[in-house]
Amino acid sequence: MNTKLLEQKRNEKKLTQAQVAKIIGIDRSYYTKIELGLVPSVKVAKKLAQLFNLEWTIFFENDCAKSAQ
Repeated sequence: MNTKLLEQKRNEKKLTQAQVAKIIGIDRSYYTKIELGLVPSVKVAKKLAQLFNLEWTIFFENDCAKSAQ
């Protein structure tokens, strides 16, 4: 996943990392790591996707491609 995409979507909604974390029910530090490239859990990916109007599977595309190689 493009790590800048989450930051871009968050900025479009004029939200801080802390606000996003609170909305989806996770620690801000965990959200920060996700923005930096950490792959979230499926549950968190679905919440982020809903908030930012994305497909939740976008968080796993690069990992799946690496695993298949």
